Amino acid sequence: MAQKPRSIRATAPRLGKALKRSFFDRSVHEVAPDLIGATFLVGGAGGIITEVEAYHHTDPAAHSYRGPTPRNQVMFGPPGFSYVYRSYGIHWCVNFVCEEAGSASAVLIRAIEPTHGLAAMRRRRGLEDERALCSGPGKLCEALGITIAHSELPLDRAPIALHARTEAPEIITGVRIGITKAVDLPWRYGLKGSKFLSKRF
Repeated sequence: MAQKPRSIRATAPRLGKALKRSFFDRSVHEVAPDLIGATFLVGGAGGIITEVEAYHHTDPAAHSYRGPTPRNQVMFGPPGFSYVYRSYGIHWCVNFVCEEAGSASAVLIRAIEPTHGLAAMRRRRGLEDERALCSGPGKLCEALGITIAHSELPLDRAPIALHARTEAPEIITGVRIGITKAVDLPWRYGLKGSKFLSKRF
């Protein structure tokens, strides 16, 4: 009988201080790399953020580039709120709104290392392998139970919790994935050496 993949991390790591909405009230290019190593939880399930992408309102690949719509309206509001959208009509993706109201910039959360609530995440994803649980924006939303109901929620209030990283990570950068515009911008950030990425840098 095949053995189930064993847990890579024996115990959940110590959580840093809770991040407040004010953390997001600055350039998206500062927030994005600062999120690497932070812990993202929804209803107590989640883990360490290992990969993100930055989207600025001047960026043709950003949903806000052509102005506000009913779908992206939250991006034009104050920072520190979630923006959830459906990708290709299949997968939910979660973003964190950054910069002052009207800027309409956000960080897409692409991958996390699962550390909390693994049983719930495995049940939602229907698999055991930790490395595959949250190795992509759609996968992590399914694992954390994120849907459109989680859009426009404050990032510092239940069911969402964000905790600062407890040590300075080594961060790598690269071009963003799955877009057709502004493809050369190095606005993808990742945790160097992590085995929990959506794609290698």
